[in-house]
Amino acid sequence: MAVYITDHSTSVLKTHSWRTASNSATYLLPHITPTSKILDIGCGPGSISVDFARRANQGHVTGIENVPDPLDQARHLATSQGVTNIDFRLGDIHALDFPDNTFDIVHVHQVLQHIADPVKALCEMRRLVKSGGIVAARESAAMIWYPENRGIDRWLEMTQQMGKAKGGNPHPGRYIHVWAEEAGFDRANIKKSTGSWCFSSPEERQYWGGSMGERVRSSGLAKTAVEEGYATKEELENISEGWKEFVDDEQAWFGLLHGEILCWK
Repeated sequence: MAVYITDHSTSVLKTHSWRTASNSATYLLPHITPTSKILDIGCGPGSISVDFARRANQGHVTGIENVPDPLDQARHLATSQGVTNIDFRLGDIHALDFPDNTFDIVHVHQVLQHIADPVKALCEMRRLVKSGGIVAARESAAMIWYPENRGIDRWLEMTQQMGKAKGGNPHPGRYIHVWAEEAGFDRANIKKSTGSWCFSSPEERQYWGGSMGERVRSSGLAKTAVEEGYATKEELENISEGWKEFVDDEQAWFGLLHGEILCWK
């Protein structure tokens, strides 16, 4: 079961659309060949999926989402960029409608943290990848920022509370390799690495802080937080103001560390 605590509103898709293979899947890129057949689960608006398809230009990419909301944007992105070796469809990560051993690569980015049973999901990913193929996962592990900011402190506390209460696993990047072993991958066939994002320039702070501030004002996250008692409207305004302070502070920066795994079947 998916336990996504927000929705696919404009502010959320804006954040997700910034992600590319180059800034979010560097650890996987050396293993993509021109003929790779790739499954990208939790593809959102398709920005990473379309990048994969460009690299596997003689292969094929399939993007999967469990809700239809972002898929029109994903299809439009592919069409607008002339990428034709790609399709997008609905599916459940725990039970996907593909035969065993179908794909060369099965990929997730920031998905397992929103899954109630990530080991079951990884088992399904392992089923779908060919012998010798790769299951790749990247999940957030930790966040740091400067300067201290009470609004951002409260944002992190609130989102972690919401994720855990709904059965998710906030920021699991430090132990996704353990899940992979539980899903049947041999320890010797799991490569661990880390990657990071850093938002420090005025444009980067505006993108990240502006998007986060907008989420706590107008997305499904804000609605759920108030309706289910995780925060008051006043607290959300204070969080949003904290993000505005971050955007306006020329010395501010925000870093996000990810755990990454490549698992060979």
